[in-house]
Amino acid sequence: MSELLKTPYGRTTTAAEVTDGVDLAGRRAVVTGAGSGLGIETARALAAAGAEVTLAVRRPGAGQRIAAELRSGTGNDAIHVARLDLADLDSVHAFAHGWRGPLHILVGNAGIMALPELQRGTGGQEQQFATNYLGHFALALGLHDALARAGSARVVSVSSSGHLFSPVVFDDLAFRFRPYDPLAAYGQSKTAQVLFAVEADRRWAADGIRVNALHPGAIATNLQKHTGGLKTPEPYRKTVEQGAATSVFLAASPLADGVGGRYFEDVAEAPVVTERPAGFGVPGVAAYALDPDNAARLWAVATDLLR
Repeated sequence: MSELLKTPYGRTTTAAEVTDGVDLAGRRAVVTGAGSGLGIETARALAAAGAEVTLAVRRPGAGQRIAAELRSGTGNDAIHVARLDLADLDSVHAFAHGWRGPLHILVGNAGIMALPELQRGTGGQEQQFATNYLGHFALALGLHDALARAGSARVVSVSSSGHLFSPVVFDDLAFRFRPYDPLAAYGQSKTAQVLFAVEADRRWAADGIRVNALHPGAIATNLQKHTGGLKTPEPYRKTVEQGAATSVFLAASPLADGVGGRYFEDVAEAPVVTERPAGFGVPGVAAYALDPDNAARLWAVATDLLR
């Protein structure tokens, strides 16, 4: 295991601080879920640093209003809006097939959390797994050639410390046997997003594409609409500007050059843990989420599901 990557940043660092002095002129970025919360702040920071940014959103009308605000606030007119519904593979394929030219940054930020009742999506899979993981997996596969054309590209998989709630249960991905549990299903989807980073980086690093995953922190957004709001105590919460910092670091910072297949939180690489940390604010990524055999197995399973 390589030494953990440390940075001069920390839990309270903002996305704007991460991009201070970073020039992204000439680079093109896509941010999924850029219609609210962390997605907007991630897009804002990338655009402020000079990137051409596409907001990939389910509701383009609302996205256009956000894009107008970002253009005004950043002085960057190269902010576009495109429809993307990760729960709909036809929408994912249309987005990928419609992309023209290179893509330097792909931030998989969109997600759903803790659906109270079992719902099924792509291929009959549990909806959180289908949306958070399979939708992003299909999107990245569809955009692979555009990322490779960039020569030096980064893919950012926004996971969560929620991955500590569950590994990927290969024998019952779709909750056909075990009782449905909203947080276990969410945790499985978030573990899958880390495993995607591990295997995608192994496969694609030679193409100039580096892939990492992260936990943004505890931020009050509409992600918690099914949980009754954010439960994390106030001292451990982040603002959206702080929450977007780790995504933006992995997308844009020169300190992350050549880094891939890793998991970050608080703008630094997280230590591997073999049991769930006690208490709030203790960093750690589960060993099962970085296991290369798990990552390769999930890639094969997901490929079959998309067929």
